[in-house]
Amino acid sequence: VLGISDLSAAHAESMYRLYSRYYAGGSHSRFMQDLSQKDYCILLQDERQAVRGFTTLAISEHVISNQRLRCLFSGDTVIQHQFWGEQTLPRAWCRFAGHLKAQEPQLPLYWLLIVKGHRTYRYLKVFSRRYFPAVNCQTPEPVRRIMDCLAQERFGQCYDATTGVIHFPGSRGYLKPEWAALDDNKQGKPEVAFFLEKNPGHGQGDELVCLTELVESNLKRQALQAFCRGMET
Repeated sequence: VLGISDLSAAHAESMYRLYSRYYAGGSHSRFMQDLSQKDYCILLQDERQAVRGFTTLAISEHVISNQRLRCLFSGDTVIQHQFWGEQTLPRAWCRFAGHLKAQEPQLPLYWLLIVKGHRTYRYLKVFSRRYFPAVNCQTPEPVRRIMDCLAQERFGQCYDATTGVIHFPGSRGYLKPEWAALDDNKQGKPEVAFFLEKNPGHGQGDELVCLTELVESNLKRQALQAFCRGMET
């Protein structure tokens, strides 16, 4: 886990090379600009210190409906496909989230995730018990208000509150077709079908805004274990 100011130029270039392997429609300058606006980066490296995955994070504080809260926003996230299914990066992310929660345990901590791929969307079900939007579950109005406020503050008019989707006038990246394609065993998954329905423009880079609260009672077992370890450090 590195602060963005501690990230070396070599690391940043390695991250962009990995990103560009899986995403089209972006640019080096856009990637670097977006990276500079984040607070932290979690790097997944192999035994030779080569970057095999990463996620970028921004932390912010807000007052919404007279309630003070913190937001952990996930930016670009990529894992080299040979390592899909491994839990090193998710566990590190949960430990980091637990560390944040321990800083001000009385404040609600929300995870704001924008999603343009069904694999990323399915992480929400792996991590948490209640997340939004979700299959067969209406988003409660207080949660919708938080989602709208956080998304509008960060993305302005690019966010459509009626659909919960962010549409950028110019491309900011989209999954290359060979990585966006559905495996046969994913076709019937309710979460995949739901994501495709909610975000029909994902192939052009539209992002579905998602939210879940990061608190012990809302986390599933593996995420909870890492989260609690983070709260202790």
